[in-house]
Amino acid sequence: MVVTGILLAYLAGWVLEWRWLAVLGCVPPSLMLLLMCWMPETPRFLLTRHRHQEAVAALQFLWGSEQRWEEPPVGEHQGFHLALLRQPGVYKPFVIGISLMAFQQLSGVNAVMFYAETIFEEAKFKDSSLASVIVGVIQVLFTAVAALIMDRAGRRLLLVLSGVVMVFSTSAFGTYFKLTQGGPSNSSHVALLTPVSTEPIDTSVGLAWLAVGSMCLFIAGFAVGWGPIPWLLMSEIFPLHVKGMATGVCVLTNWLMAFLVTKEFNSLMEVLRPYGAFWLTSAFCIFGVLFSLFCVPETKGKTLEQITAHFEGR
Repeated sequence: MVVTGILLAYLAGWVLEWRWLAVLGCVPPSLMLLLMCWMPETPRFLLTRHRHQEAVAALQFLWGSEQRWEEPPVGEHQGFHLALLRQPGVYKPFVIGISLMAFQQLSGVNAVMFYAETIFEEAKFKDSSLASVIVGVIQVLFTAVAALIMDRAGRRLLLVLSGVVMVFSTSAFGTYFKLTQGGPSNSSHVALLTPVSTEPIDTSVGLAWLAVGSMCLFIAGFAVGWGPIPWLLMSEIFPLHVKGMATGVCVLTNWLMAFLVTKEFNSLMEVLRPYGAFWLTSAFCIFGVLFSLFCVPETKGKTLEQITAHFEGR
């Protein structure tokens, strides 16, 4: 649903002037604000506050009147405190959750998305404004594939396969920039995707299609694994009594890394050149694959108790 919303935003941006797009952007949060008036608190939260009648009402609203409920374990009433980080069942999933969010952003997904339209222009695409829509369609299709096969293939396998695809695609991206911008420049401004003048136009267009293919492959690979799975694992690996705080820290890490990558990527391209910047993201993707192989447990078909026992070495 997230990538479907992104695709709808791309479609709106394709047909609307930016001012009307901004006005349209007010509609979803306004609807959400209105509908949240009828949204109950979660039954578990209400039970931890000993508001039993409200918990029963929320349970009936969410799951129907036939459901039963029971008191949460005593430990859940305590909430989060720093001393809990000494427990392996808490600090291990904390490290995994934060690392997954960091690697997701260090993969360079935002950099690829930002330059999608420019890449399509260099490939002489007739309507480069369609670039974002095409990227959005690829995201939706391959995220749907991930949703269909995730419970059969497993989370870790998809993370590894997704990471390998991203390694190859970002390496190909870097190769494209190396071939088109191989010479050093005295300019402090990086003219992204400007072919060197000694190349024939047809060769330049052919290389631009290498970038288009690499971008589409990257988006497909990201959508199958590193796009959705870190968010899914975040909901599976944390004990219930620290889930709220741990989830908040992971989301904070994700958006902080997104901000840093977005802000500093142009500076990184000036220092390392564009090909060096994308090869650096390829290296981060390699680290992400290795981290998935050796540090991320498979949670497919396991209960929270089994996952916690795994972290605690039981």
